[in-house]
Amino acid sequence: MNTKIIESFSHKDTFELGRSIGEKIEPGTVITLTGDLGCGKTVFSQGLAAGLGITEPVNSPTFTILQVYEEGRLPLYHFDTYRIGDVEEMEEVGYEEYFYGQGVSLIEWPSMIEEILPKDCMSVLIEKDMDRDYDYRKITISE
Repeated sequence: MNTKIIESFSHKDTFELGRSIGEKIEPGTVITLTGDLGCGKTVFSQGLAAGLGITEPVNSPTFTILQVYEEGRLPLYHFDTYRIGDVEEMEEVGYEEYFYGQGVSLIEWPSMIEEILPKDCMSVLIEKDMDRDYDYRKITISE
């Protein structure tokens, strides 16, 4: 597994990291996105969408399991599994069609559905370090 650590000192840094990944990402990629509330997951997601050529507003799908964006170079399937009570809810959504399709699946709170995640996911972990700075983020990417 290849792991990179990137330091972000602003929302712009986090957005641009997401954008650069979105510009290069291949169809069928599944990305898990982990981090505490308010750490920058939505900013990263917005950057990823921008890199895919998606111009519509991208927000965390907090009250829905899935938000679909189809206008870019590749479709983006943005999952928020925080409120998943049982993996069967993912089956009802038809997750396999998205995970193994021709778009990019971005999954927030992946620990809720670990048993159904593909083995070859890209993992993005965003961590705050208030001792460094309020806007500082350590972003670990594992592929």
